[in-house]
Amino acid sequence: MPSRRDLLRCGVVAVAVVTALGAGALAWSSTLLGEYSVMDMGAGGHGESAHAHGTAAFGAGSALGTRGGVDVTELVAEPDRPADVHVDLIARAETIEVDGGRPVEGFTVNGTSPGPEIRATQGDLVEVTLENESVAAGATLHWHGIDVPNAADGVAGITQDAVPVGGRFTYRFVAEDAGTYWYHSHQVSHDQVVRGLLGAIVVDPADPADAAPADADVTALLHVYGGQHTLNGSAEDERIAAEPGSTVRVRVINTDSGTAAVWASSPFRVVAIDGREVNGPTDVDGERLLVPAGGRADVAVTAPPDGSVLRLRTGGARSLLIGDPSAPEPSAPQPSETLDLLDYGTPDPGAIDFDPTAPDRSYEYAIGRRPGLIDGRPGYFWTINGKLFPDVPMFEVAEGDVVAMRIRNDSGEVHPMHLHGHHVVVLTRDGVAASGSPWIVDSLDVHPGEGYDIAFVADNPGIWSDHCHTLQHAVDGLIAHVMYEGVTTPFTIGPESGNRPD
Repeated sequence: MPSRRDLLRCGVVAVAVVTALGAGALAWSSTLLGEYSVMDMGAGGHGESAHAHGTAAFGAGSALGTRGGVDVTELVAEPDRPADVHVDLIARAETIEVDGGRPVEGFTVNGTSPGPEIRATQGDLVEVTLENESVAAGATLHWHGIDVPNAADGVAGITQDAVPVGGRFTYRFVAEDAGTYWYHSHQVSHDQVVRGLLGAIVVDPADPADAAPADADVTALLHVYGGQHTLNGSAEDERIAAEPGSTVRVRVINTDSGTAAVWASSPFRVVAIDGREVNGPTDVDGERLLVPAGGRADVAVTAPPDGSVLRLRTGGARSLLIGDPSAPEPSAPQPSETLDLLDYGTPDPGAIDFDPTAPDRSYEYAIGRRPGLIDGRPGYFWTINGKLFPDVPMFEVAEGDVVAMRIRNDSGEVHPMHLHGHHVVVLTRDGVAASGSPWIVDSLDVHPGEGYDIAFVADNPGIWSDHCHTLQHAVDGLIAHVMYEGVTTPFTIGPESGNRPD
């Protein structure tokens, strides 16, 4: 079987709603043979899966996958290899001083929010030790967009217990793919992410020729603190000094729950999406780029040759001003047209080393909404394939499977679907085939009425969260799991364990 480095690592939106706030813990079997799970196997190149369907059962303190198999804690990165990059991060509950704005009560990493940027080179083994100094509910770190081994995924109750006050946890992973990523807590994430427990991580290519050339490299992390739109933690625009005619790569990271719009006063190019380089990017002029919640986009701009300054709008409220620091600031009205990544760039048939037209498994995933109860809490909740938690199906994969999925949004809101541990390749939208550079993502906005066909290779064993990154949507039911055959976990979700991943 081809290695993970040889195959395009992609993901599947799989379905098993888990509430992190209810009175009881949810249990479901990752071995797919026990009494805990409701499975939806789908049909693929070999027809209906032969695995038996189970039934749903719920009980406080029950574990996911309590039968024999590979424990998630065994799915680690090269345990005997020394780390190339080691970082110590301390999580605290404290006041965040927002530059140019007002202070807010939230969570910091090493005394700041955003936390320190972690920088590594492709192929490095990264080791990060998290210490929880004062986050009362516990904390974890999830490496958003990095296809880490399952034990390092940082999801409380699935891959680890939340780190209590005074506790520590060490994450280890090989930075196999260059690109722009971020880290954030996956314990009570709808609160801890919003209130600042996050930071950027950038993986530089081992060979600089593998990335679009640039004279400077800048991170632009977007976050809203108490209603204040910030850029790299500041409620003010940021000036970047650049020589006339030089190229600046800007790594836009959207850490908020809504879509961010990016545009400029001069043409720009989209050189990477979700850590994957775009093949043959062309100038974008008179259009805006939309970045999903949790998503990243690297754009390249050219400092004006006449010595003036360029304005790059990042998320609308904040800007980078690139060029002569003393030059007047140009205006940049938001374009009405949106760049379509379905046909942006140039096709690259060699970028996908599997046949998505002959999947081993195929699944349908339809998002809807209706009134109901979750753990006795009444509300207007999200449904998956017409089912409300806890009666939604799960989906299983086996290592090496090629999986196709059709995602359809029948609800009235946008859902930025984020897949842990994998990336997906977008094949079609509303029946129109992708025709540009391979569109490879881990965070995909699915708008009301839209339908996407995606495909992936199941090449990263584990139990993986897959959820809407509008984080309140996850609390209200839009969270799922993709489960590999034979993988189990000893961890539990619920009040007894204290694990509340969403």
